Amino acid sequence: MSEPAARDPEETRPPAPQPYPGWYPPTPPPPTPPVPPHGGERRQRLHPLSPALHGAKSLVVVIAGLSWSTLSRVGFGWFAVMAVVLAIGATVLAVVSWYNTGYHVVDRELRVHEGLLWRRIRAIPLERLQAVEVVRPLLAQLTGLAELRLEVVGGGKTEAPLAYLSVADAAALRQRLLALAGPQPEGAALTPGTPQVWPEATPPGEPLHVVRNTDLLLSQLLTPQTFMIPFGVVFVATQFLSGDSWSFVAVASTLTAMAGVLLQPIRRVLDNWSFRLARDVDTLRIRNGLLETRAQTVPLHRVQTVGATWPLLWRAKGWLRLRLEVAGYSTGEADGRNRPDQLLPVGQQPVAEAILAEVLPGVRLDDLPLTAPPTRARWLNPLSQPVLGAGLHERVFAVRSGLLTRQIVVVPYARIQSVRVVQGPVQRRLGLATVHADTAGGAGAAADDRAVAEAWALAAELTARAHQARRASRPQ
Repeated sequence: MSEPAARDPEETRPPAPQPYPGWYPPTPPPPTPPVPPHGGERRQRLHPLSPALHGAKSLVVVIAGLSWSTLSRVGFGWFAVMAVVLAIGATVLAVVSWYNTGYHVVDRELRVHEGLLWRRIRAIPLERLQAVEVVRPLLAQLTGLAELRLEVVGGGKTEAPLAYLSVADAAALRQRLLALAGPQPEGAALTPGTPQVWPEATPPGEPLHVVRNTDLLLSQLLTPQTFMIPFGVVFVATQFLSGDSWSFVAVASTLTAMAGVLLQPIRRVLDNWSFRLARDVDTLRIRNGLLETRAQTVPLHRVQTVGATWPLLWRAKGWLRLRLEVAGYSTGEADGRNRPDQLLPVGQQPVAEAILAEVLPGVRLDDLPLTAPPTRARWLNPLSQPVLGAGLHERVFAVRSGLLTRQIVVVPYARIQSVRVVQGPVQRRLGLATVHADTAGGAGAAADDRAVAEAWALAAELTARAHQARRASRPQ
């Protein structure tokens, strides 16, 4: 038998549907828009005036770098040409750097892109965020710009200084970062809400205290540096009158030394000018500064310690100052220039107690159970032994120290990271030990020269209370 002939595949296909009157082919779906890289948010650039501000600062550095001898050798004309050429070069570099710098938020992470020859991306987890500052140097104030600075746990310096943004953009970004840094409820949106821009005079929230500038000036006059000025003037006058000639080197070195003595109180006045403190829900809002204004936001649950200081010359007026310790600020400069941790630059005891109650409810400076170390501690602290003290409050661990400058430091139990018992060679001979309560900020508090048995008992109690406080503070 012969095999059946193979059918053409076209014959087996069903006939194509015939269009009927009024029928149109379906419209294809619109193409899916391309998703921006890096997690769905486009990279934002800094303000276009940023290169101009960086170039102006570079001009000052260039002119300072060109010595007086260079001006005398080449003349003013060539000196000006050199300064202009170098300033233009610095500005061009600033523009190129600005073009390659940007930032964006990905989930709960801030990413900063920067670098000219070597590109780098810094990723900052927002759950490690401790504080956010809006800083306005003098040039930024004149141009309506601001700089955003972030402080994170364990940071050796300020992270991601975004310089410069408009004031509105800096305030909106600060609000968004703080919202993302806190605990996020399920289904919470990660987009910024309506920005809350700080007025120039007063931070938002409930006002707590405003420091009078006259008190600030008088407090800095009652410092050892100010009292040394007359002695310095007498010394300089004596040197000039007794010398045969007044050399330029002698005059410059003497004036430099005197400027160094005056620098610290002057900077304190400029940094704390118009100091205003307010509370907004669970954050502290601080605004201060004259030539460089700072708008600082500190979440209350991130405060590590609070310190109260009574300088010797302030006690006649009943003044003291309060300082915060927030993780990320403790590694600043020794003079506190880059540590915006002031809670009260100067004020009376009742004002300090009211502010402390806002930060640590239920804690009072005049109601702390402080006990002195044993009498044999006089061998190590012959004058300050009666002043030393330590004790366990219901909410905090408190330590007192200082003879001329009295100081009290309180540490909430939930902020204690570790407890150490340390003995030096002389302490071992005297049966003494020091108990350290360490915090994330690094400084913490230390109970000096306690009896060994008391020190170990204190360390065990601190450890137990710290564990209990951390368990109680965890969300259920």
